[in-house]
Amino acid sequence: MHNAAKTVGILAGSWLLSGISPPAAADEMSFFVTSVGVGNGANLGGLEGADRHCQSLAAAVGAGKRTWRAYLSTQAAALADANAVHARDRIGSGPWFNAKGVRIARDVEDLHSPQANLTKETLLDEKGQIVNGRTDKPNRHDILTGSRPDGTAFPPSPPFSDMTCGNWTKGGDEGAAMLGHHDRSGPVTHPWATSWNSAHTTHGGCSQAALQSTGGDGLLYCFAEK
Repeated sequence: MHNAAKTVGILAGSWLLSGISPPAAADEMSFFVTSVGVGNGANLGGLEGADRHCQSLAAAVGAGKRTWRAYLSTQAAALADANAVHARDRIGSGPWFNAKGVRIARDVEDLHSPQANLTKETLLDEKGQIVNGRTDKPNRHDILTGSRPDGTAFPPSPPFSDMTCGNWTKGGDEGAAMLGHHDRSGPVTHPWATSWNSAHTTHGGCSQAALQSTGGDGLLYCFAEK
C-alpha cells in the first residue's frame, strides 16, 4: 500500500510539474483526439498502425487497459466488397467520455446524429487538452477519417477512388483522404464545412506537409472499443 501510494503521488506530481491536467479518471476515458500524429503524413501503417498509435497514447496517460481503435474507414476494390471497413463499426457500442469525464455520445447512432456532444471544448486530446482549431495557430482541426458523415466507407469509384490515402499507407504526394473538423468550424456554416468526420479531402497528397497545408497534422479520433 505504501509503495502504491508513493507511486500515485509521484505521478500526480509529474502532472502538476508538466502544467497538464491529468484525465479525470484514466480508466473512465473512452475517447480522445490524438495529441500528435504518427509523423509520416497519412501513412499510418494501415489500420493496425493507427490502432497502435491510439493504444500507445492511451497507455501513456494510464488508459492502456482498454482496447483502443482509430476512427478510420478503408475502401475495397468494389462497391459490394465486404472487405471495406467502416469507421462506425470499429469503435464499440459506447457510451464515450473524454478525458474530463464529459460524455460525447451515448452510442453509435447518437455519435452520428445532430445531438452528439461534439465541440472543440469536448473533443479533447488524451491529456485533457483542447486541440488547436481553425482560429488558432497552428490550425490542427483537420482529423483523418476517410469516412462519410454516417461513418461508413466511400465507394471505390470516381470521384471517390481514394479517400483513405491508400487505406492509410500513403505518405507522399499521391492520394487523398477525407478529413473532419473537430472544432466544428469551417469557411462557411454549411453542414459539410462543420462536419466532425467528413468536411473535405486533403490537397496535394498525403504527406505531412500536405496535411498541414489545409489545417491538419495527421491527428486521429481514438475510441475505446472495450
